[in-house]
Amino acid sequence: MLKLLAALFVVLALALAIQRHFFSFAAQSPARYAGSEPAFDLSRHLGGDMISEGVIFGPAGAVVSRFTARMRGVWSGAEGRLSESFRYASGEKQEREWTIVRGENGRFSATAPDIVGVARGQVSGAAARLTYRLRLPQSSGGHVLSVVDWMYLTPDGVIINRSEMRKFGVKVAELIATIRPAGTDAR
Repeated sequence: MLKLLAALFVVLALALAIQRHFFSFAAQSPARYAGSEPAFDLSRHLGGDMISEGVIFGPAGAVVSRFTARMRGVWSGAEGRLSESFRYASGEKQEREWTIVRGENGRFSATAPDIVGVARGQVSGAAARLTYRLRLPQSSGGHVLSVVDWMYLTPDGVIINRSEMRKFGVKVAELIATIRPAGTDAR
């Protein structure tokens, strides 16, 4: 009986791992969005002055933080700088500056001071995916999280950003935000 229970446990664990790998948010492929419109153009849609508004959910699904951010993208050829200035509901502020380099076939790479190594991205149709390792500030424990970041371009030019953050493969946070050109109404 004990062997049967152990075998059932192994099969269940394997089934859950397969389900997470093939059917989860992180398993999406950029190819799924090939040909979707409007086409996401990094320098156009992440250029100029922008405003982002979002929420961060904790592991239990409850909102643990809210923020607004002023963003500015400046591009020169295949390289861009994206400055982000976050203001959280708690009053905390955070600054980040990405350096983004476009490659071939929709691929791009990005770096920032709190990113461990190089972030790797792919644009396909109306979507862009970026994967990276993020070092949290010491005030948040200094942990390094694995992040899958998807940006979906809407027909009116607003970007819906959804990110999952994991530690040791376990989802610890999720972010949902909008990014829109500054000066447009948030309705």
